[in-house]
Amino acid sequence: MMNEHGKSDRPVVPVKSSNNAGQPAAEGMEGRGLTKGNPLEQNASRTQGRSKGGPGDRSSSLGSLNAPSALERIRQAASKDKEMQFTALFHHIYAPEALRTAYLCLKREAAAGVDGETWRHYGEALEDNLQNLSHRLRQGAYRAKPVRRVYIPKADGRLRPLGVTALEDKIVQRAAVEAMNAIYETNFLGFSYGFRPKRSQHNALDALYTGLLTKKVNWVLDLDIRGFFDAISHEWLVRFIEHRIADRRVVRLIQKWLNAGVLEDGKRIRMEEGTPQGGSASPLLANIYLHHAFDLWAQAWRLKRAHGDVIVVRYADDIVVGFQSEAEAKRFLAELTERFRKFSLELHPDKTRLLEFGPFAARNRKRRGEGKPETFDFLGFTHICGKKRSNGYFTVIRQTIRKRLQAKLNAVKAELRQRMHAPIQDTGKWLRSVVSGHIRYYGVPMNIAALNLFRHRVGWLWHRALSRRSQNGRVPWSRMRRLIDHWLPPARVYHPFPLRRMGVIT
Repeated sequence: MMNEHGKSDRPVVPVKSSNNAGQPAAEGMEGRGLTKGNPLEQNASRTQGRSKGGPGDRSSSLGSLNAPSALERIRQAASKDKEMQFTALFHHIYAPEALRTAYLCLKREAAAGVDGETWRHYGEALEDNLQNLSHRLRQGAYRAKPVRRVYIPKADGRLRPLGVTALEDKIVQRAAVEAMNAIYETNFLGFSYGFRPKRSQHNALDALYTGLLTKKVNWVLDLDIRGFFDAISHEWLVRFIEHRIADRRVVRLIQKWLNAGVLEDGKRIRMEEGTPQGGSASPLLANIYLHHAFDLWAQAWRLKRAHGDVIVVRYADDIVVGFQSEAEAKRFLAELTERFRKFSLELHPDKTRLLEFGPFAARNRKRRGEGKPETFDFLGFTHICGKKRSNGYFTVIRQTIRKRLQAKLNAVKAELRQRMHAPIQDTGKWLRSVVSGHIRYYGVPMNIAALNLFRHRVGWLWHRALSRRSQNGRVPWSRMRRLIDHWLPPARVYHPFPLRRMGVIT
């Protein structure tokens, strides 16, 4: 926690599971050791959890076998001393090798920013461009460009603002995130899952499921922060960063990104607060902000103020907290509201909900004549109080959010209209990737009905598109079924029960 002067006033908390719900998977990742130094070799591991090999993946190099790399030594030092401030980080960012690795991590086909530069064009003279970028960073001549703002539709029909960052800014941000992750991954708590290396949405879903079934949780607080990414205070964010990073060049680099503003309809708009979504650095900066504004406070509250069980799961700004008693849940909510106000954050009054949820919710609500227990949504799934068929014990049923399902079908319908006259083979390959990706994410136990519905509806939309190619072109269902069976993968469960997977991890 931070006081008004940006100094730490948080209590010394022993390193233990910060999420009893997902203790094995969550807390086993905290704490690694290292020493100070300015190493010679640059670490080339992927950021934000990307680990597949490529030209920039040097994990198999002989050097990594003989001695810890530069960032690994930083990681060890940060782990040994949680209060250490790092004064010499900038050279890990401007080093040509670090910039090259960052460039190779970027998406090849990503949209261009305000400079119009693409990944492939920049790579035609890659070494010269990276040397020039490195020189400008060292000399202080690097200038961040404004972010091009675009809007994408959300599942509820509204528009979500996204920022398209200029290519060189993406490269520098990616290199900076790689260096900063070496420090902050030793600080972040176990119940934080969003946009972190070796952590995924399903890790967060598993932790939540496990906590709801293994802890005495009777009430769930579903938190929604109003416009979080647009509400981040630049002043507080810089104070939080200075908690661990005393290299003024790195801090000024982050300030350049924050102050670059956005370009919308040809007009540059300076941002006094907030970080544009879409940049490589934005997820890490958001995690740093909520680590201080929420995580440390919630951890201390659970250890010192709670009398019953409390579970916490956070994925970026999506937060679910479970409580044993309603009174403690209401007290937590009231105190959190006041704390967020200090850091320019506000809970959405309509989307933040406290609901009775757990093994006794159905019985208690039936006794009061209130109907079935309420449900809540988290990371694309609606969580429902249910019972196992085998023994009637309480379980949590997770189903695809209906709005998400319908939104995806609407997107498929619109794309099929554009591909109406494309070769069947090309459309089939595209639909296979769509259905496969959907099933791989939503393929959790007890959600097979929603998966079959999605596959069936995609096949029906494809049949309608093919039948509209010409006036006499209606495709008979006998042929359509063969196309569906050939191109659309069958629904299946990809993810084991969370309790089983959590047991394997530990």
